Amino acid sequence: MSLFSNTIEMQSLKMLEMGLDAAMVRRNVLANNIANVDVPHFKRSEVSFEENIRRAIDSTRREREEPLLNTIHKEHIAGRKGRDFRRVVPQIHTDYNSSMRNDGNNVDMEDEIAKLNRNQLHYNLMADRAGKKLRHLNSLVRLA
Repeated sequence: MSLFSNTIEMQSLKMLEMGLDAAMVRRNVLANNIANVDVPHFKRSEVSFEENIRRAIDSTRREREEPLLNTIHKEHIAGRKGRDFRRVVPQIHTDYNSSMRNDGNNVDMEDEIAKLNRNQLHYNLMADRAGKKLRHLNSLVRLA
């Protein structure tokens, strides 16, 4: 680990990187859903990432705010440890329970296009923020 890896600036840059990766996974999943809109019995997939990273950050915050339990025996239940946000990865889930048409396909083309557009906007926003953070770090390095 480097000297600056635990600074807020580097942690936010890492979260932006992870968000960009998740957006790419989501784009591929949405494109696959759209490509299979006419395939009978195809079931659409979704990507979950944001809620998982929010839970990891909340668990870390809770760990800092609440005192840990002291254990005196090896079989005692220790206090919960915060989940490291760096270990959160995008997860793909397939929706087997719903059906949009008689042939069993559950892809709603309008919904998938809207999600694809929203995902592209999120990607552009994160890429812009990451670029600004990198330019800021570059200017700090030049001053040193």
